[in-house]
Amino acid sequence: MPICPELEIGLGVPRPTLRLQRDRTGMRLVMPSTDDDYTDAMNRYAERRVRQLEAFHLCGYVLKKDSPSCGMERVKVYDGPGPPKRDGRGLFAVALRRRFTDLPVEEEGRLNDPSLRDNFVERVFAYRRLRSLFTPGWKLGDLVAFHTVHKLQVMAHSPTHYAELGRLVANAKAGSRVAVRRQYENLFMSALTILATPRRHTNVLQHVAGYFKRQFDAASRQELAALIDDYRNGLVPLIVPITMIRHYARHFSESYLQGQTYLEPHPRELMLRNHV
Repeated sequence: MPICPELEIGLGVPRPTLRLQRDRTGMRLVMPSTDDDYTDAMNRYAERRVRQLEAFHLCGYVLKKDSPSCGMERVKVYDGPGPPKRDGRGLFAVALRRRFTDLPVEEEGRLNDPSLRDNFVERVFAYRRLRSLFTPGWKLGDLVAFHTVHKLQVMAHSPTHYAELGRLVANAKAGSRVAVRRQYENLFMSALTILATPRRHTNVLQHVAGYFKRQFDAASRQELAALIDDYRNGLVPLIVPITMIRHYARHFSESYLQGQTYLEPHPRELMLRNHV
């Protein structure tokens, strides 16, 4: 759903330039051509609008690069007579992220980067699955099942978070449902925010290859190892060893691997892993 905070507070199209300006009272949203200050209007609007957005169950949000209302980071801030500093965030973006701490958020300009694009879409689908898990009446068994199928995916992003999530799930019976849910959501989405590097992907791929050591003959073992090395060295995209592993998981009926979201974290027709 498209949202333009500046338009929705009553400014026209086209409109004079707005900018962030820092003074002794904090960050201000001003229109330098008229000296009008829209800070209070934007902050009131932002708080009201993000509350309304809860009803839409959003699973991702794309912000506008460099916007004084919607910029995610490195927005120009004017602080005196010198050149602006790129250390600001749009006022609406601040309210959005404060309200939805675990919501996948990305900036439109950054989506031109294949790795960042893959990561954002991966988080969108993971967040949707997470919301489906924590519906009224969820059980600890549901959490264990969810965590099990996401293990390799989390490992590819952050081994540290992988270990923390494992401990949380193992000790979930001792905590309150509300606390367990809040901690799991935060840790899980925080883990996926960390980019899965080729080195981490390689570690997971080699770990997965170990599941076939009893079924493989020497030639098959060498073929998969070579594909993983080719990926690690940048000769082939991630989809190449992943496709081979999916094939072997089906062929050898490895049910644990077949259920892993790591092998297909988002619809394959998006072809995102063809470019990372």
